[in-house]
Amino acid sequence: MMHPSRRAYVEDSTDEGNSMADIAMQDDVEELADDVNAKARVREIYELSLERKKRAEAMIVPTDDARVRMRLRELGEPIMLFGEPNIQRRDRLREVLMVLSERDVPMEDAATPQEEVAGEGDPKNEEFFTQGPDELLAARKTIAIFSLHQARNRINRLKEEAKIPLKEHQRQRQAIYPKLNEVKLYGSLNSDNRPISICRFSPDGQILATGSWSGNIKLYSVPNLEEKLVLAGGHKDRVGGIAWHPGASSSSTVNLISGGGEGDVNLWSLDSKKPLATLRGHTGRVCRTEFHPMGRYAASASYDYTWRLWDIETQQELLYQEGHSLEVYAVSFNKDGSLVASGGLDSHGYIWDLRTGRRVMALHGHMGEIYSIDWHPDATRLLTASADGWVKCWDLRQSKCTAQVGAHSSVVTDVRWYKGNGSATFARPKAPPKDESADRKDTGRMWQGLQPKNAGTFFLSAGFDKTVKIWGCDDWEPVKKLEGHSGNVLSTDISEDAKWIASSGHDRTVKIWGYE
Repeated sequence: MMHPSRRAYVEDSTDEGNSMADIAMQDDVEELADDVNAKARVREIYELSLERKKRAEAMIVPTDDARVRMRLRELGEPIMLFGEPNIQRRDRLREVLMVLSERDVPMEDAATPQEEVAGEGDPKNEEFFTQGPDELLAARKTIAIFSLHQARNRINRLKEEAKIPLKEHQRQRQAIYPKLNEVKLYGSLNSDNRPISICRFSPDGQILATGSWSGNIKLYSVPNLEEKLVLAGGHKDRVGGIAWHPGASSSSTVNLISGGGEGDVNLWSLDSKKPLATLRGHTGRVCRTEFHPMGRYAASASYDYTWRLWDIETQQELLYQEGHSLEVYAVSFNKDGSLVASGGLDSHGYIWDLRTGRRVMALHGHMGEIYSIDWHPDATRLLTASADGWVKCWDLRQSKCTAQVGAHSSVVTDVRWYKGNGSATFARPKAPPKDESADRKDTGRMWQGLQPKNAGTFFLSAGFDKTVKIWGCDDWEPVKKLEGHSGNVLSTDISEDAKWIASSGHDRTVKIWGYE
């Protein structure tokens, strides 16, 4: 039998141990609660930041630089900072007005008088645009006619494809994704003594064009990477954008468009080492160039905070589009040719209607610079790739982001949706399962001769984690990771027939990937 004093000691020790365990458990609960509160606080700050950006963009500020300086002087702010361009000065005025509005300063003190901005007392008559030339009006009409024709054909195709049973689409996917999983490195070439910034396949997939930081553009045969032509001397600084003409052929007409670090946009044929023409107007580095689906017009994105629309035939600048608060890096046309999307280092993207000149949608959500934009073949969805490591899918019909993919562990430099058919590459199973033969007989008259489209079923992404990744668009899951670069991957592309994938990057190499 235990002595009472000993029993008391044991009971006290047990109680003390329990109290210490309770204290430890309480500390863990408090730490977990703090962690949850911290995450909630970060999310709240992020949402407030997005809301503040939206309110700042809606703030009315003058567009004329003289009026911007006058308004800054009235508010007691410096009218000019050292090395400050006009666009940043206007953004600084917007930020000052935002701070004043958040402090509940009376509107007559914080807001710009309407008569100073619009020239009239009624704010409804305020117009924020610069009248363009007659050539721009003619271009808008031409683009409208072309886009309506393209949209009608696309809708008719969708109606026909709607007759195909869902099981047939599933069978098609079952043939695509296993095939993509077989992609391996086919060949590699040291293309230049400086990083290869961009690579793009020709429409027929027979030629690969590359641009480097040395200013050279090189054309290689596919898949052997035999050098066919070197376009040197056209750019004095790094080549940022290369795009093929929709009707590119081995002729003396325009086949390529490129943009350089010196601000020039060059037009090239395939039988001359000198550019056919040089389009000048940008005051900063040209990062990306794209042809309109018509082939007559082209767009360029630049570090001068603008993207511009050019007439290839007359070599005239038609549109000088502002709207971004920092450098514009990416630009892309949809398949119909009615819309163009731009993305910049301000982490924002915008969709513009070429037929009216209006901005129809803002792409807010990235926390880093947007480096690439690409449209889905259905002309209503698009992908944006950002320095925050995410690829986001935006649906114009819903006016929102519909999917988010944590694509890479670092910067995502390029994103390319597959737009071809590749029926020979992605061959479907020869015969359907026996239990589906009856369904096939019943619906054969409706969809016989039609095949599900391969376009838009997957996309590529490249990033600073030295990889290229293939993603399925059914579940937004990775299908294949292509590893082989020893440096950051700057660009990637896929041929029209889906037989070849190209990539280039900081390791100064161009790589071709294919199936065994």
